[in-house]
Amino acid sequence: MKYEGRVIRPPSEARSLLLQISVGCSHNKCTFCAAYKGEKFRIKTFEEIEEDIIEASGYGYIEKIFLCDGDAMILPMRKLVPILESINSHIKGVQRIGLYANAKSILRKTPEELAQLRNLGVGIAYLGMETGNDDILQAIHKGANSCQMLEAGRKIKKAGIKLSVTVLLGIGGTTKSMEHALDTARVLTEIDPDYVGALTVMVVPGTALYEEQMSGTFQLPDTFGFLKELGIMVANSDFTDCFFTSNHASNYLPIRARMPQEKNETTRLIHSVIESSNKKMLRPEYLRGL
Repeated sequence: MKYEGRVIRPPSEARSLLLQISVGCSHNKCTFCAAYKGEKFRIKTFEEIEEDIIEASGYGYIEKIFLCDGDAMILPMRKLVPILESINSHIKGVQRIGLYANAKSILRKTPEELAQLRNLGVGIAYLGMETGNDDILQAIHKGANSCQMLEAGRKIKKAGIKLSVTVLLGIGGTTKSMEHALDTARVLTEIDPDYVGALTVMVVPGTALYEEQMSGTFQLPDTFGFLKELGIMVANSDFTDCFFTSNHASNYLPIRARMPQEKNETTRLIHSVIESSNKKMLRPEYLRGL
């Protein structure tokens, strides 16, 4: 397999074959993200991709494949469909194909095109919503507002593709902390995704958010401030059937909960940790990472 630049995948795709079909991120403007800084976005040629697919066909049965990189959904159908057809033709045992998507790339696809992707094996899309607050979405240059996030999320689900939404604890800073938590809970409820992953913002040197922090215009909540946001999101979100996690390495309090069944128990746990103010109950700083 030939990889170019920095290849990133969701934690849940740890056992998947990583097939790189594009390099970098089509948006690459988010103020908090340094993942693809300095990388020019490009779509790999079909010949490059199929060479990797044929190589992978010699690995035996492969159940899951993740299409890298930052936003594989942005590929036009004339490029994406032949890749999926080649996967289905050459690789045995594939049960699910996953990819990153953003609101723009989802909304560019028609319902019929999304259904076609589902029929070709796309089983899950990962949407980085970050927040449901429009002021914060604009401040972090996300490229979409909450209504577009909502429309994109619902569109994916209606197509029969599983949806995993990522949100960022702390992305509103101290000034927008509560608005961020409440608005995010509201939009999550309206989307009703299959999975939610809450990560905690880690300010990375070289990003615009880092410059804001250094200038004093942005300040992160403290450790228990992050947990207050998490508690509000959990308490105010209503899901039909969702697996909610905050077990990413960036988080202080790892949580894995089936919603709505474990909502009250999870809320009580978060509140008890906050009330204790005991940092020994949390992941230590030296174990946190991106």
